[in-house]
Amino acid sequence: MDGSKRLRFAVDQTLGVRRFMGWLNGRFIVMLFCVWAPCVHADRIGDIVETTIFEQALRFFTFSDPSLRYALVGAILLGISCGVLGSFIVVRKMALMGDTLSHAVLPGVAAGFLWSETKDPVAILVGATVVGLLATVLVSLIRQTTKIKEDAALGLVLASFFGVGICMLTRIQKLPNGNQSGIDKFMFGQAAALTQQDVTLMFATTVLTIILIVLFYKGLLAMSFDPAFAVSIGLPVKAIHYMLMALLAFAIVVSLQAVGVVLVSAMLITPAASAYLLTDRMKHMLVLSAIFGMLAGAIGAFLSFLGNNLPTGPFMVIGASVVFVLAYFFAPKHGVLTRWYRHLRRRQRVRMENMLKAMHRVMEDRDFHGEGVSVKELATLRRETLEDITRTVQEMVRNKYVTLGEAGNMVYFTPESFNHACRIVRNHRLWELYLTNEVDYQADHVHEDAEKIEHVLGEEIVRKLERALDYPKTDPHGKKIPEVRDMSGLPQEIATGYGKGRN
Repeated sequence: MDGSKRLRFAVDQTLGVRRFMGWLNGRFIVMLFCVWAPCVHADRIGDIVETTIFEQALRFFTFSDPSLRYALVGAILLGISCGVLGSFIVVRKMALMGDTLSHAVLPGVAAGFLWSETKDPVAILVGATVVGLLATVLVSLIRQTTKIKEDAALGLVLASFFGVGICMLTRIQKLPNGNQSGIDKFMFGQAAALTQQDVTLMFATTVLTIILIVLFYKGLLAMSFDPAFAVSIGLPVKAIHYMLMALLAFAIVVSLQAVGVVLVSAMLITPAASAYLLTDRMKHMLVLSAIFGMLAGAIGAFLSFLGNNLPTGPFMVIGASVVFVLAYFFAPKHGVLTRWYRHLRRRQRVRMENMLKAMHRVMEDRDFHGEGVSVKELATLRRETLEDITRTVQEMVRNKYVTLGEAGNMVYFTPESFNHACRIVRNHRLWELYLTNEVDYQADHVHEDAEKIEHVLGEEIVRKLERALDYPKTDPHGKKIPEVRDMSGLPQEIATGYGKGRN
């Protein structure tokens, strides 16, 4: 091989080795990126390890991960402060104010970062609080100096301040240290990034909130439910209002790191709205709101710990929303399903009470001769079919209102049901007499009103009616007004619950 060929062969070998090393290098970089990338992008709490959901759940309750401890404590503190302050926001019908402040403080967050050139929680808290109060004052100024309503003023302030904040955050991202600042986490939140300093600030804000609410509770209560009364007794309403707004700004700012600007208003409103459905007392509402907020925070921390890339803030809001859905359907007084069930029970009770009243009337028409009432007599009086009457009677038998004869055609009172019938008839006839004597109703126009009111009159109201009417004996139609224990004229067998009828 001559010199030129040997030189060309050497060059080709060198180029081949370089191409292979380049190919190997590229594959190594890709493999390294695939291994390293999940660690970079994971936002959940805790380290990235290959575990099952069950193992991860058990690991959660060991509280061995520092990031988990900070996130859990921070979420619970966030729930307490937002729940307590949200109660006053809800009862004052200022839900949009919470949403406005949560967006309006964004320029203050950016200004605090630009001032300290780091993500210093204290600097950010000061900047956001000042901007939040400025937004509150601006809303009040717009309302007082123009004919614009409050909701429109809140919308204007929310949009303008949030736009300024977005522009400032965009500018910060272009700074040399902007991408590493973590300031972008204030938009959507990242509880896993909470530090001990953040949790300490949350704790201080929560304690301050509770102390000020306890000290100014009566003033806040009066201002929330009757502002005119609060002004009349000399309370500094404006000062208390701005104190509440300042506390609200504090709570929003310390919550931004965990749930972000977009979702913090949900943590202010949802726990308080759930408590509002469960109680009519403000003290109870404050306690329940704090409990629901803590529960939502714990749920968010737990669920985000179970898998990769599961954010804490949205799960906190979902947890609070689940509590609200349960309260919405099952609250003892205001729940949808509870009210529906009460309505069904009320209809059932009214139907059975009307049947008892019909039985009383049948027996009264025959001077209580005989021991029972036939199903046919009840159908004729009630103008219903025998099938409908039979179904109602069977329902009354199941509820132990009446007993049936052997053939199922005769219905008999029990002592308790007879007294109940006397009570319903008494309520009906007393109300007829009251409308006739005191309200100047015509005697032939009072029956329908009495039919509605007889089932809801309490014993105390009945006693007042009796005293006001001087304990009457007859109604406007001349019929006797029975006493509850009046069994005169009724056969002894029926009065004691015995007769031919048996269950």
